[in-house]
Amino acid sequence: MKIKYLSLSFLFLTFLSSGNSQVVYGLKDCINIGLENNFSLLVARNSETIAKNNYTLGNAGYLPSLDLSSRYSGTLNNTTQNLSDGSQTVSTGVYNTSANAGITLGLTIFNGFNVHTTYKKLNELKQVGELSTQMAIENLLSDIVSGYYNYILQIQLLNNMKYAVVLSKERLRIDEDRYLLGSSSKLQVLQSRVYLNADSSRLSRQYETVRAAQIRLNELMAVDNLATQFISKDSSIDVNPDLIYEKLLEETLVKNTSLNIASKNKTISEYDYKIIVSRSYPYLNLTSGYDYNFNTYSSSTTRNQLTNGMNYGLTLGMTLFDGNNQRRSIKNSSIEIRNKELIYQEIEQGIRADMITIYSAYTNCLRLITLEEQNLQTATENLEIAMERYRLGNLSGIDLREVQKSLLDANESLSSIHFQAKLAEISLMQISGRIMEYY
Repeated sequence: MKIKYLSLSFLFLTFLSSGNSQVVYGLKDCINIGLENNFSLLVARNSETIAKNNYTLGNAGYLPSLDLSSRYSGTLNNTTQNLSDGSQTVSTGVYNTSANAGITLGLTIFNGFNVHTTYKKLNELKQVGELSTQMAIENLLSDIVSGYYNYILQIQLLNNMKYAVVLSKERLRIDEDRYLLGSSSKLQVLQSRVYLNADSSRLSRQYETVRAAQIRLNELMAVDNLATQFISKDSSIDVNPDLIYEKLLEETLVKNTSLNIASKNKTISEYDYKIIVSRSYPYLNLTSGYDYNFNTYSSSTTRNQLTNGMNYGLTLGMTLFDGNNQRRSIKNSSIEIRNKELIYQEIEQGIRADMITIYSAYTNCLRLITLEEQNLQTATENLEIAMERYRLGNLSGIDLREVQKSLLDANESLSSIHFQAKLAEISLMQISGRIMEYY
């Protein structure tokens, strides 16, 4: 067998060992399925819906309250009256009834701007709910994209190990032919078989790793059958080499979801402060209603009585002293605002540090890709020469094994560095708020 039949094109064959009935997924297919099914994302969306439902005029206190009530009651009494002239009057089985119904309207006219501020706070909470869902989407996309390319990496490593088995089989074939011709020893054949078994064992373990990567991606997509077999449309890991640090940092300070949530939380704490301060203002409440009362008497000069009509009232009040609780609440709220500012600054600092670290790794990986590609090309040429010398008997088995290992290591290193560069790219896209570009 000539070396051309062992060329590195073998490394990029699609993994088809599980049959032709497998599902074929592209990256966008995985993202679409995950966005529809993922449990954590569904929970985040439900929480967002709750925050939207809470953002109403009524929940803020703008709208009046309207209550309807009714009651029917009765009494059955025995009465003994001792009069001043010494006589006594006894009444038994005195039965009286009372029926009433009423409708009451209540409205807060002024409460120290509490209602207006609460409505603004509810709007901020709604936006935090939307941002929390956005963060859940971004995290899910990051995990799916990473999982998808990890699966491709494991396939590449699998093909690399398949190639190692092919090389070992070819070497064993050569040694067996030479042994039959008397130009090689049995020891050489046995050593070649040991190498083949070792490579086959590594290949078997890599199949397990590939399967685990499949299951993990199925879990992220929340498919019904986690054991679903699939193959990827892509066979290589392409890295965007054009990310610029300054532009990424500028986009991060505007679009980063964690920063935006921290900013919203700071605004909410400021509204909480205003709500607490509003308790120091007077309050004015309006009440109005309509009442209907009907009473019956079994022992009275009046047989029954009907009363109905409107009622209304204005209540003006102000808290003069509450045990200094108002002052305490204001101080604590001021501290909470400061805490939210510090949290924002801490998040921003952490994001800047992550950006510097990840971008440094990203640029270093891009440089390493060029070096590893050169190394792979050299290792490929070395193998071609070594295989030919081995066939001619001019190279020892140990030396051939080292050459083979160098090629396989070079290919594994190139695949791994592509994946590391892709992970850095994904992290940079997520931090800068551009992760949705994969969708």
